[in-house]
Amino acid sequence: MATDLSFVEFISEQAALGARISHKKMFGEYAIYVDTKMVGLACDNSLFVKPAAMTSDLTAGFPVRAPYPGGKPHPVVDELLDEPDRLRQLLLATAACMPEPKLRAPKKTTKSKRSVSTTV
Repeated sequence: MATDLSFVEFISEQAALGARISHKKMFGEYAIYVDTKMVGLACDNSLFVKPAAMTSDLTAGFPVRAPYPGGKPHPVVDELLDEPDRLRQLLLATAACMPEPKLRAPKKTTKSKRSVSTTV
């Protein structure tokens, strides 16, 4: 079941991070970002937060499962959607321990190889 955009918007509202929180649609589900760092996934209308040793105390007691078949298990923190302060704290702490995204090289543009007539 694909995640509803309204669910992702609700996550953003509850986290109350303004422009710092964003999302990107991926295969019917959504990646959640704080600043430029991916901190979690919204899959099947559930919030999965990226596992990190530094945030294990904040995610203790939450169920852990894979967000998609074959995926790495993540804490499912749906209960925090009713506790905006704890949700914001967890998302910010997760972002703080994630590495900066790698810079991608710009795509090379290929020139079309049209035959040019030089008839005079």
